Amino acid sequence: MARAENKETASVMARIVADMARDLRTGRGWTQTRLGEELGYSAAAVSAMETCAQPASDEMLVGLDQVFHEETKFFNRCRRYMRLETYPEQFKNYALLEQEAVMLQLYAGFVIHGLFQTEAYARALIGGGFPPLPHERVEELVSARMARKALFDRDPAALIEIVLEESTLRRTIGSKEIMCEQLLYLAECAQRRNVTLQVLPMDCGVSGEHAGDRGDINLIETPDHTRLLFLEVQGESLLISDPAKVSARSQCCAKIRAQALDPRESLGLIARLAGVEE
Repeated sequence: MARAENKETASVMARIVADMARDLRTGRGWTQTRLGEELGYSAAAVSAMETCAQPASDEMLVGLDQVFHEETKFFNRCRRYMRLETYPEQFKNYALLEQEAVMLQLYAGFVIHGLFQTEAYARALIGGGFPPLPHERVEELVSARMARKALFDRDPAALIEIVLEESTLRRTIGSKEIMCEQLLYLAECAQRRNVTLQVLPMDCGVSGEHAGDRGDINLIETPDHTRLLFLEVQGESLLISDPAKVSARSQCCAKIRAQALDPRESLGLIARLAGVEE
């Protein structure tokens, strides 16, 4: 939502986008109304973007890139950094690393991992959190979370290994319909060649061992093959590079995978919970 106070708190990237859009618009001799017509926005929306009362959305950046494609591809390049600025502060560093990763090893024990969430599931989860967030902020976070999925189709592809605790599949978020859609989406993701998806059964602790009992794990390998560990709890996060600590969590991930159902069994369980015959 456009607010006067946004002008004072707007990020450097939002200000750069606003200045470039204004310069290109005036360079063509266009009014804000004319640019709005080209973009499919009102003149007021263009004004809000140029004054940073409402920084450009991802959709507006796409439109600006199309309108001014002859002069520059600047706005398309800005999309990545503008999205980054919408993430919670504690997540920003990891979000950039995630998009550049050559490999991710993930374990989620309470809700579906954000990278694998549907839009409806993410909206229900973020919108139902506490403390409550304004509708505009919920939509901003949902959009940013969906943008992370570009990783799935990136070239070269990232190798993604994920283990979901069975309870994440059975815990209803939003509604039964939302969960059914989410389960079907997981089944779709599981069939990607660069994704290995496994389910850690709820009875894995019967034997006395449960390697995932200490919470979620996000292990990342960067393009220069540095390995990092990202942990996030109750809105606080740690990005850990200490080799010994990273190795310990990597070993834990390996144990979790060993205790999980194999990929075929996992896909079968997801299909059954979604009410789909294998």
